[in-house]
Amino acid sequence: MSIQPQSTLVDTLEQGLILDVQIEDLQFTAYVVISAPDINLVADFVPAEQFEQDGDVHVTAVSHPDEVRTQIQDLAFNMNMGDAAVFLCGNAKVFQQTLEELGHQAPDQLN
Repeated sequence: MSIQPQSTLVDTLEQGLILDVQIEDLQFTAYVVISAPDINLVADFVPAEQFEQDGDVHVTAVSHPDEVRTQIQDLAFNMNMGDAAVFLCGNAKVFQQTLEELGHQAPDQLN
């Protein structure tokens, strides 16, 4: 599966970015953050309104840069329009790689 994601910055968070992402016909919101791989932390940066919408919230932890593309493809395969994806990146290098794979350039202040 060859994907060419494109993304637009929606907002910044203390620990990451919120992106509007388009992969082929799929459009979704991505929360890309530097965080421990703890699902309980998701509520710290995903607003309650996101959980109240009709779409699902998919969460994945990424610990190595070489896992990023596979994680994105796996999530995208299971997503529907209006869903959101949360990428819990284990460190700054993984964060940068995730942003790049989603078609966005990492900001210097989070490196």
